[in-house]
This record gives sequence, C-alpha cells and structure tokens, in this order.
Amino acid sequence: MTSNRLPAIIILLAIVLVIAYSSVFVVNAREQAIVVRFGQIQSVKTEPGIYFKLPLAFMDADRVQIVEKQALRFDLDNIRVQVRGGSTFDVDAFVIYDIKDVRKFRETVSGDREAAEARLRTQLDSSLRRVYGLRDFDAALSDERVAMMLEVRDDLHGDAENLGINIQDVRIRRTDLTQQVAPQTYGRMRAERLAEAELLRAQGTEEGQRRRAIADRQVVEITAEAQRDAEIIRGQGDAERNRIFADSFGKDPSFFEFYRSMAAYSSALSSQDTTLVLSPNTEFFRYFDNSNGLMPPAPPQTPAPVAPSN
Repeated sequence: MTSNRLPAIIILLAIVLVIAYSSVFVVNAREQAIVVRFGQIQSVKTEPGIYFKLPLAFMDADRVQIVEKQALRFDLDNIRVQVRGGSTFDVDAFVIYDIKDVRKFRETVSGDREAAEARLRTQLDSSLRRVYGLRDFDAALSDERVAMMLEVRDDLHGDAENLGINIQDVRIRRTDLTQQVAPQTYGRMRAERLAEAELLRAQGTEEGQRRRAIADRQVVEITAEAQRDAEIIRGQGDAERNRIFADSFGKDPSFFEFYRSMAAYSSALSSQDTTLVLSPNTEFFRYFDNSNGLMPPAPPQTPAPVAPSN
C-alpha cells in the first residue's frame, strides 16, 4: 500500500514545488518589476530582492513584467536636416534615457521599449529639424552645438515624461555635409578663411609697422639722449683737464712747456710718412739739443756785399 502511495506523493510534491516556484520572483539591481493581476497593475517593485505573487500565471493570475532600471540608449541615423541658408547636413544622433515611472510606462506603451522608442524617435527627428533650421551653417560646427543638444533634450522632455521616461542626454554622433552641397560649401568656407587670413595678415603688417615706428623713434630719442649726455660728460672732462693743466702750469711752467713739446713731438712724428722741413734753430726743436730747453745761440749774420758804384 505504501508503494502505491509513492507516485501520488511525488506528484503532490511536484505540484507544491511548481506552485511555490511560480509564486516567487527575483528582482536584481538593474531591473524593476510590474505585477499584473487580471490585466491590472497590482504592484510595482523598484528595489532588488525576492518577492511573492499569486501562482499559475497561465490562468491570468499574477504575471510579472521585468523593466530595465539602468540607463538605456537608442540611435537615430541618417537624418537629413536643412539649416538657414539652404545647406543640408546628414545627422546621426542618440538618446540616453531611463524608465523613471514604471507604472506610467506600463499604462502608456504596455511596458514595450520598442514602442516607446519609436515615439521618441519621431519626436527627436522633428526636434533636430527644427533646431538646425533656426541656425546658420556654422552653428552646427561650433561651440553652439552644445546649446543645440540641450534644446533638443528639452523638446523631448515633455513626450518622454508622458511615457514615464526620463531623458538624460542627447548627443550628435555625426554631422556631415551632403554630397550635393559639399563642394560649394567647402569652396565658400575656403574663400571665407582666405579672406580672414588676409585680414589677419593686414592687421599684422599694420601692427608691425606701428611697432617698428615706435622702435625707430625710441632709437632716435635714446641716441640723442646718449649723445647729449656724452657731450656733457666730454665737456666736463675737458673742463677738468684744462683745470688740471692750468694748475700744473701755475706750479711749474717749465715742466708744462716740456710736456706740451713732448705731446707735439708725439703727434707730429707718429706717422712713418711724416716729413718736416724746418730750421734746426726753430722753436719746435728746442728740447732736441738741450734738455733744459735752452736754444743754441744763433750764428752770426754775414753782411751782404755792397756792389761798387761807378
């Protein structure tokens, strides 16, 4: 009899295990769970842990829908946008978002990520066209690009909030000119850069001339001041020299005359090509024959002969 009950006990245990297994579900740190009972949201589990529900989901009792809690991303590629002025860009963008309100996310799109992203892609496409269309060609290639992305994010915020989604960031991955307008645009950009280079070159030339003029004026002023100071110092030196000579002449006139004679000899005879034709008795050679400076007596003068008279 005991052997006949064994299969029934095993079946009963199996049924109990199945019911117990189907009554427990686990939520990890990267997930959120929605418990749906007979088509209605029974509860929302946003914290990690082990939870219980009614078993036998096949009877439309409690069913658990898992929703991501981490940051998610979707891309929008090859969007052709037109800027003010007629130029067009091919734009690739992506959106970083997270599901903030799980209950609203379930009520609006039945917890379907693809449906939610499809709605956000439509809004992102429209917002990119509007934001680019309000700006000139250079805006998308300048620092203004950050402000453009913030504006797109703000445009998405309203629709995303209605879906229970929080938009964290919007980024542009690529902004390229279309093949039809690229040559003309590059030509225009090249002409603009050449004009800017010419302007900078002209400004540099003007600034260089101005600085050279200032430097030349300063050279003239510094040279004039230096020459003035030199003349003053030279005059002071000459005056001091004359004073010293005058003092020396007053103390010893004979030495002063000797000194002046030696200076004259040095100046007159310094060159090897110097030739002097002078009388030996001239005053210039007074110190050659006598260190005392005494001139030798002059030779007697022979009277000129007188012609006989007839």
